[in-house]
Amino acid sequence: MSHASEPLTPHLRVHRERGHLVLAFHGEIDIIAALEITPYLDAATGRPCARVVLDLRHVEFFDCSGLRLLYRARRRILARDGRLQLVCAHPPTLRILHATGLAGVLPPLTTLDEALERSEAVSEAISEAGSGAACGSA
Repeated sequence: MSHASEPLTPHLRVHRERGHLVLAFHGEIDIIAALEITPYLDAATGRPCARVVLDLRHVEFFDCSGLRLLYRARRRILARDGRLQLVCAHPPTLRILHATGLAGVLPPLTTLDEALERSEAVSEAISEAGSGAACGSA
């Protein structure tokens, strides 16, 4: 079940879905948008074992400031044993992700359902393997 929320900034909407915090970026993600998004991104990625999805399906423009947001989120999530998934189907943004190598370490998925399923599968596999015990299955 999805719980939509009011936009936190003109460029960000946040909601919970299936135990994940979904940060949906909107419009032009440039330096101004990145400055607005960073505090919310830090809050979402600052908790141990956080399960976060960054949804870029509604992005119209994405520059190096957006890339910095994605790298920042990935670094913070990994440091806290969390799970991060990326959703992106915007061809110009996908080209940037592939050209910079980010797609290799944070593979973009095409739908939100696919991202949620991937995150859940990874969490289950880790739980079954007995590693990541500090996070449990949540």
